[in-house]
Amino acid sequence: MKDLMTYKGYYGSVHYNDEDRVFFGKLEFIRSLVNFEGTNVESLKNAFEEAVEDYLELCKVENKEPEQPFKGSFNVRTGSDLHRRAALYAKTQGINLNKVVTEALEKYLSNTQFP
Repeated sequence: MKDLMTYKGYYGSVHYNDEDRVFFGKLEFIRSLVNFEGTNVESLKNAFEEAVEDYLELCKVENKEPEQPFKGSFNVRTGSDLHRRAALYAKTQGINLNKVVTEALEKYLSNTQFP
């Protein structure tokens, strides 16, 4: 994946600051702010993995459940017309709106290269 690293189910972004000559990133898809940086690819990857380990250890120490990326639910802002059309379609098909959105996403993403 371009501009993303993964470790233990967490994703880290990859950016470069030319002025400071440093690579940096943060854990993506969670609310907690967890940053990391490195001066080359290897140190960035190590810092990312260390940031994940530190985050998991902090959660353990604070007796908190670590946030998991991709819980299986998210808010979608479609506009009122598309919302109405999808809701009416779901009603006429005897299914709920979640099923309509899930099936639409599965169909839309079925030909992509994402894992």
